Amino acid sequence: MKVVVVGSKGMLAQDLIPMIAKEHETLSFDKDQVDITDKKSVFDLVGRIEPDLVINCAAYNQVDQAETNREAAFRVNAYGVQQLALACQEFGSALCHFSTDYVFDGKSTLPYQPYDQPNPISVYGASKRAGEVFVQSILNRYYLIRTSSLYGKGGNNFVYTILRLAKENEVLRVVQDQMMSPTWTVNLAQGVVKLISSGNFGVYHLTDRTDPPATAPPATARHEQAGRHEQAGGGISWFEFAKEILKMKGIPNEVDPTTSQEFIRPARRPAYSVLDTTLFTLCSGYEPMPWQESLKRFIDMI
Repeated sequence: MKVVVVGSKGMLAQDLIPMIAKEHETLSFDKDQVDITDKKSVFDLVGRIEPDLVINCAAYNQVDQAETNREAAFRVNAYGVQQLALACQEFGSALCHFSTDYVFDGKSTLPYQPYDQPNPISVYGASKRAGEVFVQSILNRYYLIRTSSLYGKGGNNFVYTILRLAKENEVLRVVQDQMMSPTWTVNLAQGVVKLISSGNFGVYHLTDRTDPPATAPPATARHEQAGRHEQAGGGISWFEFAKEILKMKGIPNEVDPTTSQEFIRPARRPAYSVLDTTLFTLCSGYEPMPWQESLKRFIDMI
């Protein structure tokens, strides 16, 4: 299979490209070579190479900045994705596109299924949802993968931030009322390789596996309330994640819990944005790693 990856210098792409290249003919391009917001640039690339699959790793990921830079977020996350989808339609390529847990409003008490109704509460989330709509309305052959809270060696992320802050502060304050599933880029990349080899197009969720939160209602009550099965993972808080990062690194700094209301940022975050990965495993055969294993491997690597 001939694969084109755009956004090749991004954090995910740096782990994904070497894995795909082991199994497929892979050509990669960064924004200085292909600007996805330039229609001619996109159509020239896809038309010249005629790949079997285009993987889009390009994105505007500045969540807070998007609140005051709405046009930039939508230009990349919506219009740019539209151009990729139109070019793939024109030249017969499939598209693999990545989205986010931030397309949901966080009001659920259950891990979100791929078919749950999105309702973004930030400009960033709205721009990513717009990109999803373009992919789904233009193409029949696509992999739309929502993920969450990415970290990896190739870019700025929460793990690096916590380690940096620990050098500057004896006590760290981290929010405990936002539940999510952190995702190591290597774990995500391994799953993507499995999925694109399966040929099972559709909408999927892929994150690291997380244990059910201690505050979750009994499984029976949750099933009756929602009429669906509970995912094995229920998410962790950023507070719990920060504590584990320092513990694995052997750093003795204290971590104090705080709330979203005490730690106000420009963009609203969903209070609960855990994603159910069951369908991904069923359709790809890939079982994501537990979050502790992913974090330990990453910590050991850096």
